[in-house]
Amino acid sequence: MYNKRELVKDIYYVGVNDRQKKLFENYIPIPNGVAYNSYLILDEKVTLIDTVDVSMVGLFMGKLEAVLQGRKIDYLVVNHMEPDHAGSIGLLKQLYPDLCIIGNAKTFGMLNGYYPQLAGCRQLVVKEGESVSLGKRKLTFYMAPMVHWPEVMVAYEDTDKILFSADAFGTFGTLDGDYLDENINTDKYWDDMRRYYACIVGKFGTATQAAIKKLSALEIRLICSTHGPVLKQNIAKVVGLFDKWSRYEAEEKGLVIAYASMYGNTQQLAEAAAEGAVAAGLKNVVVYNVSKTDASYILADIFRYNGVILAAPTYMNEIYPLMDSLMHKIEQRGILNRSLGLMGSCTWAGGALKKLTAFADAVKWELVSNPVDNKQGVSADDYQKAFDLGMAMGQKLLQ
Repeated sequence: MYNKRELVKDIYYVGVNDRQKKLFENYIPIPNGVAYNSYLILDEKVTLIDTVDVSMVGLFMGKLEAVLQGRKIDYLVVNHMEPDHAGSIGLLKQLYPDLCIIGNAKTFGMLNGYYPQLAGCRQLVVKEGESVSLGKRKLTFYMAPMVHWPEVMVAYEDTDKILFSADAFGTFGTLDGDYLDENINTDKYWDDMRRYYACIVGKFGTATQAAIKKLSALEIRLICSTHGPVLKQNIAKVVGLFDKWSRYEAEEKGLVIAYASMYGNTQQLAEAAAEGAVAAGLKNVVVYNVSKTDASYILADIFRYNGVILAAPTYMNEIYPLMDSLMHKIEQRGILNRSLGLMGSCTWAGGALKKLTAFADAVKWELVSNPVDNKQGVSADDYQKAFDLGMAMGQKLLQ
């Protein structure tokens, strides 16, 4: 038995919570789970907007049937083809063989690849700004390519001013007890939302800026993303955050120190730099061991704060592998406008510092002070240099 969850008259939330999955996209930890959101519009044409991950299809179908009460689905709008939203299309088409799928040209290129058995099915290809009448309501479609796949589009319902936004403005985290932001405490979502943006959308800042600019002309009373709460009270806040992150602007003055350490020496340098930053008056200082903390959390704080110090030992004449991985993830996302400090250590060959310096050249961040070059144990002079680097960084970030 499923309760009907009516968002506005004749529009229903039929999404599901996934509390089983440990890793989103099989690599990002989601300790708070994730919601796959789907929405059903009852009109002359019954219209479903996006589906859910196939692992949750049984629960999803039960929710659909509770609302449909024997009616058939006429239209399926596919805003995004990623399998956590398109995974149930094949089964849905079997249950409703006359269903017409609405998407853009790129949607159907992917649909035919994922579901070759659907080739030749009823399709309605929409272009930028085109509308489809459902009866009393209509949906107008806007393309949002590379937020964060090339086929992404959004649908706008102009009676109740609802934006069905695909993955844009979404977050990790299940919906506990209700789906609407005004009915729940949303404080728990902000860190997950930053991490969601950093990991899922973070590379595509230019595309996100283009989408925000395009959609700013619309009057929007509700944002219905495919993940996270439906936004009503928090529209301005969330759009503002996505706008800031996609311009690579830091939210606050603060310092992320990410270090790798095999035997504790590089950790001492990181601790000294943290002390120096706080001595300079900087309060937002976070220190991460890359061997213990998943990179998604470190990336999220790099989006949050305006300063970064990276510290790592040499490993096989290169750099410690997990630091190399973190640097690749940072560079991959094209993060801009950060202040950077570097600390490398070695026993006989300084490969780490060479790699760190090459990273600095690649990301074009402002280098603060000279890199700390530590060899073997941490001397009093090494500790002071790391402390001084932290203090210089703190003073720079507070300017």
